[in-house]
Amino acid sequence: MALTEYFIRFLQRRDVLQPEDLERLKSIPTTIRRYESGEEVVPAGNRHRSCMMLRGMTGRVHSLPGRCATKAITALHVPGDFVDLHSFVLKGLTHVVVAFGRAEVEFVDHKDLRAITEDFPHLTRMLWMATAIDAAIHRQWLVASASLRASPHLAHLLCELYTRMSLVGAARDGNMSLPLLQRELADTLGYSPIHINRAVRDLRDRKLVRWQGTEIEILNWDGLVQLARFDPTYLEIERQRR
Repeated sequence: MALTEYFIRFLQRRDVLQPEDLERLKSIPTTIRRYESGEEVVPAGNRHRSCMMLRGMTGRVHSLPGRCATKAITALHVPGDFVDLHSFVLKGLTHVVVAFGRAEVEFVDHKDLRAITEDFPHLTRMLWMATAIDAAIHRQWLVASASLRASPHLAHLLCELYTRMSLVGAARDGNMSLPLLQRELADTLGYSPIHINRAVRDLRDRKLVRWQGTEIEILNWDGLVQLARFDPTYLEIERQRR
């Protein structure tokens, strides 16, 4: 298989791809795999290939030490994301990547990434940019965790995920899928499932969202942004309306 369009869209929304860059990206051999909810997509210590999201959602999951089996979700990956590009330059990962709901990913061997870095400096900088945006998202999660209460914090996550998905055409018209259980949202935002349940109900009561199962419709984008104090510049895009 050849590289599909979501990651190319991710790059094109942030910088110019020259014809030779685009041709080189589309020539990368890839392997597509599908996963069911809860399956491990990338194991800890992965050192040979990286993957991009095509459909669904995955997340970085860290097991926390202690007698009780606890975990933390430190990133959510949506279509267009290069999930573990940083494993290309690191000795190994200290977390696993797990599918939330059904997911489809596209694997690229590190030897093919290495060939790009040797011959295509602009593409190399764009790959670097993708990892920098990933790091910026992580920093913003820390800021949101430290400064926002449960409802605004959840609103911020929804604003971010919708913005990221809409940029590559995976969400539109205020509608998106969020295949996370409330306990998984709790592991992501650092609250109890009870607090998450109250936050979801609060966003509904404010008529900001319609939330049914895994499907979310944003009813009042401006209100959601205001509650979350969401500014998407950390995603390397200009502030925009839905």
